[in-house]
Amino acid sequence: MSTPTTTPLPPTHTALVQETYAAPLIAKTLPTPLPTPGSAIIKILHAPIMPYLRDVYNGTRAYAYPTPLVTGTSAIGRVAATGPDSVLLKPHDLVYVDGIVRGRDDPGAIIIMGIAEGMTEASRKLMRGEWRDATFAEYVKAPLENVHVLDEARLCGSPAEGGLGYSTEQLGWMLQALVPYGGLRSIGVQAGETVVVAPATGGFGSAAVVVALAMGARVIAMGRNGEALEGLKRELGGRVETVRMTGDLGEEMAALKKFGRIDAFFDISPAEAKGSTHFRAAILSLRPEGRVSLMGGFLEDVPIPHRFVMRFDITLRGKWMYSRADNVAFISLLNTGILDVRSIVKVRGTFKLEEWEKAFDLAAKSGRLGESVMFNP
Repeated sequence: MSTPTTTPLPPTHTALVQETYAAPLIAKTLPTPLPTPGSAIIKILHAPIMPYLRDVYNGTRAYAYPTPLVTGTSAIGRVAATGPDSVLLKPHDLVYVDGIVRGRDDPGAIIIMGIAEGMTEASRKLMRGEWRDATFAEYVKAPLENVHVLDEARLCGSPAEGGLGYSTEQLGWMLQALVPYGGLRSIGVQAGETVVVAPATGGFGSAAVVVALAMGARVIAMGRNGEALEGLKRELGGRVETVRMTGDLGEEMAALKKFGRIDAFFDISPAEAKGSTHFRAAILSLRPEGRVSLMGGFLEDVPIPHRFVMRFDITLRGKWMYSRADNVAFISLLNTGILDVRSIVKVRGTFKLEEWEKAFDLAAKSGRLGESVMFNP
């Protein structure tokens, strides 16, 4: 009979726990999770803190999740132990732990570990069972299919020896880039196409610009902050064009159409952008058979230019997060060096779990291109 592959695990570990919904977090000593079939135990090295997490855990965003739970998202770590059915993972492997968990017998049951229980009874059951606890901890138990081995020699090795020279901390930015990659890949963005990204100056928006460029596209970045837009263009080069979001539909459409044929629009609008003219302007500027990826955070219905969408065969595609196949393809982009963000990703701060308030405050101010804040438990 197979036995778990393991290195010695301590009996307890420290985790950042929320005992009651919207209550302050607590760095707490808990029993260390143990491997079971279909799982792996990962020692967390770096757990990125998304800019919006303060507002998730203080209740402002009203995300649905059960408590008590160990907070967190995705992470970079090392394999500490595996269940008896693991055939690939080895102790000490450098891995990316993906926090997007799907039901094995119902792929429509999707949760984000430590953050969101999804919208179905099946997803709520999944969240309230085996996978509720996330990565703001010294150890996490994760589904085997959510643990992606990273080629440490290639990604973190010296360029003189064929490596790319990333620090393991920089790899934590993967989470921010994977989200838009899922949306861009879902609408089949191709090399040579022109893609509108809007809004493009926040964390996910600027990551979308970087990823679309790596996929071979020209990008039209839209945003309200002209200085931030120019910073994007200066940092990322000649395939980035910029258009200010002015609140004037005709003005925005005219500015977009100056760049000729537009193939796709990637929307990552926050809830606060409800009523913004950029959404219609970008759709109405698409070529016939253009595509739209809807990944934004609108909480209410938004007007769609139905007659234009119908007459010009426009495809609207919703996408929540990304798939395992997206994860694998994204890691290949990194490994080959096609997606090269060594000079872009800037770690603004690292914190212990007990410093969560300072960490959340800094993360909330760190939503620009390549900026990253993380826990190093």
